[in-house]
Amino acid sequence: MTDATDAQLAAQYEAFPYPKRDPRDEAKRLIVGSPGHLYEVDHWVFGARRPAGKPMHALIAGGGTGDATIMLAQQLARDGRAGTVTWLDRSAASLKIAQARAGVRKLTNIVWEQRSLLDLPGSGLGPFDYIDCCGVLHHLPDPLGGLRALVSVLAPGGGIGLMVYAPHGRTGVYMIQDALRLLAPADQPPTERIDVARRVMRHLPETAWLRMNGNVRDQSAGGDAGLYDLLLNPRDQAFTVLALHDLLAQAGLRPTCWVEPLRYDPAPLLPDPRLRERAAALPPLQRAALAESLAGNMSVHVVYCVRADRPEDRANPFDPASVPLFREVTGEVLANALRPDGTLMIGFDGLQLPIVLPPRAAAILRLVDGKRNVGAIAKASGMPSDVFESVWRATYLALERVNRLLMAAPPGVA
Repeated sequence: MTDATDAQLAAQYEAFPYPKRDPRDEAKRLIVGSPGHLYEVDHWVFGARRPAGKPMHALIAGGGTGDATIMLAQQLARDGRAGTVTWLDRSAASLKIAQARAGVRKLTNIVWEQRSLLDLPGSGLGPFDYIDCCGVLHHLPDPLGGLRALVSVLAPGGGIGLMVYAPHGRTGVYMIQDALRLLAPADQPPTERIDVARRVMRHLPETAWLRMNGNVRDQSAGGDAGLYDLLLNPRDQAFTVLALHDLLAQAGLRPTCWVEPLRYDPAPLLPDPRLRERAAALPPLQRAALAESLAGNMSVHVVYCVRADRPEDRANPFDPASVPLFREVTGEVLANALRPDGTLMIGFDGLQLPIVLPPRAAAILRLVDGKRNVGAIAKASGMPSDVFESVWRATYLALERVNRLLMAAPPGVA
């Protein structure tokens, strides 16, 4: 599955480890995102049913300079949860940076494997409960072969988090890639090619689609590594919703969540009742594809998936013993952000969508702390049981759709 282009790709990541990271920054911040956030994995992959006390073994396939590895390893360590996070990548330069970052944090739950994900079948690694593959499949000569390699080391009942490029939100990228193939051919040294790319970006015409696209920021915020990966990468394949769903199906997988679910619902983008009626008549996958085409700003797709034959196992937020928690926000912040009409505005790459919450939702939001279970929240709210059930249901379903309110893994060991 390797070819001359693959050799160029390997050389790129040695010359420009991606993304650009400075280990000294670990003392200032933890970079978080999707996929691979521990709370998302608990919720979207395991349906908040896999006990927190059961060791989790995760694989970060295409670990790069360490963002996903450091995030998940730090979250496991923070919550006192057993397990390991295996970083896997071909790049020696990236390995050096990722290990330095882990050293600053004194993380001891990371396993380092410098090799290709294509070598996973028969490697003796795994099985892994969770596999994260962010920004890799779209650079492979055979994305399906790469995905099948990941599935080969997936533990029974486990799941995968993926991120791949999406075409509409990357409008303009491929035009400049075409231009740079002429001005900075792939057979030239990486340092020379990046110099040409910088010059092109400096003098990019106002009419260039990339200049008008605010959804792609690597060229300005990611340094040379970001610019090279965006515009000089030798292989870059974007996937629509339909194409990615087909890829998953061929690998024997089904999605449990497209992140964030609301983005893949066309209804908020269609205020016209007749159009909403037409959209509602479409099958779920076609509705997601419609939302992608209408919004036009999705530059990536993030999806959690499991084996297609695994039974449906969604989190149950209405069990009194279940514990809800917020992802990277607090109930106080959300409650204070509510407008007088009960709406909460959520931004998605420049697109603002209103989330409608019921009256009295703010009181419940302030009680969600990741420790109280639903029964305790109901009691503390002081609401009659039927009122609480109605308000909680509407509040939870609205905020789960934007990936803000999730259910925690249960305590104990399976």
